[in-house]
Amino acid sequence: MFIPCDRGGGSAAPDFKGFTLLMPAVSVGNVGQLAIDLVISTLDMTKVGYFYTDCLVPMVGNNPYATAAENSVELSINAEVYSLPSKKLVVLQIRSPFIKNKYRPFCETLLSWVKSSKCARVVLLSSSHAYQRDDEQLLGTPLRYLLTPALEKAVGGHMKELNWKEMEKVAAYPGINDTDKVLHIPGGGITKLLFTESCSEGIQMAVLLKFCSEGDNIPDAFVLVNYLNEWLQLIKSEVSTSNNSSDPSSQWKIPSSWRLLFGNGLPPALF
Repeated sequence: MFIPCDRGGGSAAPDFKGFTLLMPAVSVGNVGQLAIDLVISTLDMTKVGYFYTDCLVPMVGNNPYATAAENSVELSINAEVYSLPSKKLVVLQIRSPFIKNKYRPFCETLLSWVKSSKCARVVLLSSSHAYQRDDEQLLGTPLRYLLTPALEKAVGGHMKELNWKEMEKVAAYPGINDTDKVLHIPGGGITKLLFTESCSEGIQMAVLLKFCSEGDNIPDAFVLVNYLNEWLQLIKSEVSTSNNSSDPSSQWKIPSSWRLLFGNGLPPALF
């Protein structure tokens, strides 16, 4: 359920008609969530509300995008909504894992909100275990995409122009029956369920994902957000004057909360 921020004026819920909803899957390496952090921070998006659900582990913390002492004490919770009307973009950031057996209720609630808010399409940023790729997936780029039939008609041709690779289906029973192919996204969290539900309900959804492993996944987040930017053009890629090569990663603003991504440093008293 979407709950708008009350800034003291009792404002009504914002209108997201025709907007693109961008959100992460809580998946391996938290790559989607890190990429969403970069989008919110770089575009200086405004928090417009909260996504209230009992499907996520409760949490509360300080403002992850603080820029000064004044706004560092603002509180953030496990699911928040940010908006940028100038780009018709709304972002749902998820900051905690799902409670066991709560994937389906969350997907149902989310898709119900997508319909009621009249969002034009949903873009889900995700990741999948690199070590579980099949032979075909080992070739070329570690980036993949998926489109629901409703969105395929609109942007399928553009994806081909970008030379993007669609996520391959794999054998349902390898070595026994290689003809039956299924969509398999190990480590992808809600990705497969949300995508298949969107297909059946006629919702325009794109999944952008990267094969990766657990560890320092900041580089993976930059790769994924640059992949997203190839399509949506959220920021302009500038050319480096030193070697005439484009380095779009340098243009994303790293949020202040990333300083503690791996916890505090070692206390000097240990030495």
